[in-house]
Amino acid sequence: MVRRGKEAATPTEEHPGGRHISVTVQQSRYALDAVDAPASKEILVKDLSISVADRELLSHVTLHLVESRHYVLVGRNGSGKSTLLKAIGDGLIPGIPWSTRILLLGQTREVELDEQVSQVDIKEETVLQHIVSSDRLRERYTREAKMLSDAMEHSTDPMAPVRALRKVSHDRLALQLKEAHRIAERRSGARGKMARKELIKLEERFEESKARLTQNESEIDPAHLSSETHAAADLLTNIQSALELMDASRAEAKARSVLLGLGFKDDQIDKPVSELSGGWRTRCDVACALCQYADVLLLDEPTNFLDLPSILWLQDYIRNMKDTTVLVTTHDRDFGDGVAEELIVLRHQTLQTFRGNLSLYERERYKKARYLTKMKEAQEKQKKHMEKTVANNIKAARDKGDDKKLKQAASRKKKLNERMGIEVGLKGGRFKINRDLGGYHTSKRAEIEIPDFDPHVNMAFPRQPPDLRSPGSLVSLEKVSFAYPGRNKVPILSDINLTIHPEQRVGLAGLNGSGKTTLVSLIMGSSDDGIAGLVPTSGTISRHPRAKLGRFSQQSVEELTSIARTNPQLTALSHLRAHCGAEMDEKEARQILGSLGLQGQAASDVPLGLLSGGQKVRLALAKLLYPPPQLLILDEVSTHLDADSILGLSIALQEYDGALLVITHDRYFMRTVVEGESPYRLAPGAQADEQSNDSSDEEETGAPAGTVYRLFKGQLKKLEGGMARYEEIAARTAARLGKA
Repeated sequence: MVRRGKEAATPTEEHPGGRHISVTVQQSRYALDAVDAPASKEILVKDLSISVADRELLSHVTLHLVESRHYVLVGRNGSGKSTLLKAIGDGLIPGIPWSTRILLLGQTREVELDEQVSQVDIKEETVLQHIVSSDRLRERYTREAKMLSDAMEHSTDPMAPVRALRKVSHDRLALQLKEAHRIAERRSGARGKMARKELIKLEERFEESKARLTQNESEIDPAHLSSETHAAADLLTNIQSALELMDASRAEAKARSVLLGLGFKDDQIDKPVSELSGGWRTRCDVACALCQYADVLLLDEPTNFLDLPSILWLQDYIRNMKDTTVLVTTHDRDFGDGVAEELIVLRHQTLQTFRGNLSLYERERYKKARYLTKMKEAQEKQKKHMEKTVANNIKAARDKGDDKKLKQAASRKKKLNERMGIEVGLKGGRFKINRDLGGYHTSKRAEIEIPDFDPHVNMAFPRQPPDLRSPGSLVSLEKVSFAYPGRNKVPILSDINLTIHPEQRVGLAGLNGSGKTTLVSLIMGSSDDGIAGLVPTSGTISRHPRAKLGRFSQQSVEELTSIARTNPQLTALSHLRAHCGAEMDEKEARQILGSLGLQGQAASDVPLGLLSGGQKVRLALAKLLYPPPQLLILDEVSTHLDADSILGLSIALQEYDGALLVITHDRYFMRTVVEGESPYRLAPGAQADEQSNDSSDEEETGAPAGTVYRLFKGQLKKLEGGMARYEEIAARTAARLGKA
């Protein structure tokens, strides 16, 4: 039952886990209906609550998206970021203007059969054709313009323009009817009754339109025939004007430019979209979203599977979308900082906004926390001193029987309690009660409220791998070259020289497809899909005979997903125990998973298939790290983790005594884990702690600097400037991307 003053979305939309999404909002009966405000592109929803099954993700919050502003939505894994985007994109939130064109990344895959506008066989549709045809509005306008234009040129049939006009009008009515059904299903009370009345009227109009489609010329009054012919010409003019505003003639050129920017090669652009792998299909979805007109664009993790030049290109592209409201979720801190004009923080079922990016937000919060902590400590010290003085004065006045001084002391005690609190006003000057503290209060100062911080995401694991007993390098590659059989024997890797010693940190940067995963497979002696026996075409690879090598690959999460399909009842706990064998009991397995942040029911009761990507990453790491390997290889391990989890993993890896080989496009992760930059610079509360301790040394919080290599055109070269140097190279590459 829906409370008065609320409007609820009927829970017909399903969460990816098969659970329903329910939405309620405040909707004043006197407020202007969003449907009746077609010019509004701003989203303002008050008292919004969203729940999935019995779990509430947002509770009585205000969602406010200013037109043309760019937002980044941050929050920990499982907090509800993707659910909020889905609720907005699927039209589940009442009060958002229906005229607002909202596009959610990935929605272009969900084209219904009756809305399929492409004339190309889906199996033969090229990537370029798919991107162009994904804009259903432009494709519909193009189809309507062709239908009307052909009819107007049909001079021998005076009914042709009328039939075309009626067909276009009927198809549009069908879309309106579908939308009216959605509105009527989601409304209740008086507003629901009104929506259902409108639906009935629209159904009647639809049936009348359907009957007019089959009318003969003899049944139509000549005056109506002439009027509808003129109406067809006017509609054609309006559609052509709309297509010009959409720059429809450049649709193909724009699509090609965007695809090139996202890393597609010319030959890939002209290949069937059905041949794309999962990663390239995700890039294709991003291209579809960027090439369509939208008032509000929702991008959920758009940088997944992108290399650094493409990430920088996308970052710049979003910055230049001046007329579009953009809401992004991303695990890439540097990318998020680059596109955010305003930050939305999803925390404890609430939404907080901040003008700026995540790094600035955290710095300001730590600065404010430190300032208010010092203020509160100083006031507490001052208060204790003054209370002691007042108590002494009261005692002295009582001993002497001086009632006047006794009243003075009591008055000072009252003022003391009233004047404790914030001393600085809203505008930075002296605190003024009339301006800075409205309403009734028992004190003349606002209470000092120090911002609270969530506890660190703890991803602890054993730091010390077993002793090798004999010295030497872990892995050594000498003049290694490799070419896959049957590919014209063109070497992917040429004359690679690389030696990794115990405790060393090595970073590997490069474009997608440059051979990084192949190099790791050669080091491991097996391919990414577990096929053993991979050897170089030439050169030698030496491995320490006692060293254990552990690898987190880009397929680790997908492998767990595949295992879950074959065994739907499998949990993280049961899978880890099965993987490690009889020597691991349930208590130890729980401790291992818990130390990586996979605790309680999530570990023992939730089926493996329903775990989030971040939870599957934790399970994959648990399988690798017990016992800990002498060389831990991490290939894009941060993809499914949120910013706080990446921070926690960075801290844990800096304390790891084994060697690390890291492959990532995440600049922050590479700088902290490989180059030894202190991750504490953005850790909750860390700045306040460091700055309050004059003896703290920033260098002590980091780790020994490692080495970053670049793999380019089969050659492995050390980057003297590290990740900063590679970012410069990637920025130059990004500037050339998208130029057909």
